[in-house]
Amino acid sequence: MTDVVREVAEGVFRVRDTCHVYVVRAEGARTGVAIDFGSGRVLDHLAEMGIDRLTDVVMTHHHRDQAQGLPRAVEAGIAIHVPPVERDLFEHADDMWATRPIINDYNLREDRFSLLDSVPVAGLVPEYRTGRWGGVDLAVHPTPGHTTGSVTYVLERGGRRIAFTGDLLYAPGKVWSLAATQWSYTENEGPAMTVLSCYLLQRERLDLLLPSHGEPMADPAAALGLLARRMQAYVDSRRPFPWDLETRLVHPYARLTTHFLLNRSSVAASYVLLSESGAALLIDFGYDVTTGLPDGRDRASRRPWLASLDALRGGFGVTDVEVVMATHYHDDHVAGMNLLREVEGTQVWVPENVAPILANPMHHDLPCQWYDPIAVDRELALGETVRWHEYAITVHELRGHTRYAAAFELEVDGVRVLVTGDQQDGRGLAGQRREILNYQYRNLVGLEDYRRSAELYRRVGPGLMVSGHWEPRWVDENYLDMLAEQGEELARIHTDLLPLDELDVGADGVLARLTPYRSRPQVGEPVELTATVRNPHHVAAEAVVRLVVPDGWHAEPPVVHRVLGPGESAAVPFRVMPAPEVRRRARCAVDVSVGELHLGQHAEALVDVVTATPGDAGPPRRRHYDDLLIR
Repeated sequence: MTDVVREVAEGVFRVRDTCHVYVVRAEGARTGVAIDFGSGRVLDHLAEMGIDRLTDVVMTHHHRDQAQGLPRAVEAGIAIHVPPVERDLFEHADDMWATRPIINDYNLREDRFSLLDSVPVAGLVPEYRTGRWGGVDLAVHPTPGHTTGSVTYVLERGGRRIAFTGDLLYAPGKVWSLAATQWSYTENEGPAMTVLSCYLLQRERLDLLLPSHGEPMADPAAALGLLARRMQAYVDSRRPFPWDLETRLVHPYARLTTHFLLNRSSVAASYVLLSESGAALLIDFGYDVTTGLPDGRDRASRRPWLASLDALRGGFGVTDVEVVMATHYHDDHVAGMNLLREVEGTQVWVPENVAPILANPMHHDLPCQWYDPIAVDRELALGETVRWHEYAITVHELRGHTRYAAAFELEVDGVRVLVTGDQQDGRGLAGQRREILNYQYRNLVGLEDYRRSAELYRRVGPGLMVSGHWEPRWVDENYLDMLAEQGEELARIHTDLLPLDELDVGADGVLARLTPYRSRPQVGEPVELTATVRNPHHVAAEAVVRLVVPDGWHAEPPVVHRVLGPGESAAVPFRVMPAPEVRRRARCAVDVSVGELHLGQHAEALVDVVTATPGDAGPPRRRHYDDLLIR
């Protein structure tokens, strides 16, 4: 072998390049799998490793020193597999370069240390599970820190457990880059995540660490432990008070009652209902054991993981994370649900008014949606009481924070609990502090929503109310009175400020919407758009609806006339044929008049026209849910 290639373990080779590229030779074969790819230099040294070809490359993270040679892998027919969180930074790097803000930029993540051009991705590596590539089995462990989406691969070979750690650590107690761990302008989420990743990897009883930069480490527990301690000191040096990250990982749950727990370490609070059977039901599950949210809103800035589940099993006797429920669709409440299903087999139970939003994100123009569809195993009817083991859970509609939300009522350990999501902060009356009613207009708040939620609370009479971001609230009559008064006040303020006696424009002021808000047809395919229009007049009026499309596109019908009663809504379908060319975010709009009120181009939708690829069946066809927007 040359000094470029070194066998560092039985059938495991290190190739020096822009990073260390590791090759695992398949047992009994002359093929291999690469961990990371560097500049592609590995392809020039296969014979030295007794390998004729590489079948696959699996990436630890997206940085260019790990990935710049991937175009050579594509040319050689090598399948590329990447961490789920960072897929877009490989497959859609062109989009990142086209849209990434660079002026007055407070986002310090090193996402611009990505590929200069996109490469095709064959698949995603299965976090928390073992994947098999080219006859080589590798267990995939999420290890954020160097980047949000970084993973570590563990190989069992010759009676040893060997970990390919990417840039999590360079040497015992050292990292290759501190700058890469700085994900936002003033916080230090990456260093804190590095501490947690070190503790989690220590549990894997490893025999050898192989980093992307640095030498092999034969005492993994000591190397990881030293880095955890040193990085903990770094984290504490940048905070006004020490942050006990190990306790955060080992003891994330607090008992509210004997069988009802609060996860204190997640972005939005997650709650756990414990059954005597050993099963657990989770209410909301977004960003588990978080150290903060990095800057950016791209897919690679948001990482769900399952770091708290070991504590749930070890500390509370949970044998099965059986069900997860969602109070509403916002990402900090649902981001981890797909991962729960894939890894734990957890069923997703969701209220009927929330399920369509999860199933088809970006059909409606709503804020804070998760990037991927979340399939629902059981839709819960509003007003329905469902049984789960020894518990009865009643589902109540809870409009306010968002139109698509629900509260869950249950009796546990003799306490009537109401889970209210993000409706209000639960901190009112202490020293006569007022409650913060957490409404945003793009979430489609209604003028009566907080009146109705106050009526619900009075009717249910909970002893304990728990929310998404604030301390649990033990309820008394004074608190219920205050919420009722604030619901009345909210309606009165909006009535005073808006011209509702002339036109019922609603709190959000939107009288027409266009769905799906974003669609992705292939070149030559039509797009079906639906305009939902409401009459704000107190008398019947004619709505005139015309679809505005880019030059060279055609809409049928070109215009629709519809008479609507007072406050009545109607769904108006259009069929659009785009010009036969690739377009990104082409804008369509709906120009609306209702009676004498000319709203103009009141609502828009975005269309990405894409090139068909072999085997691509086109965008999924999903049920439309325009009826949910009719008031």
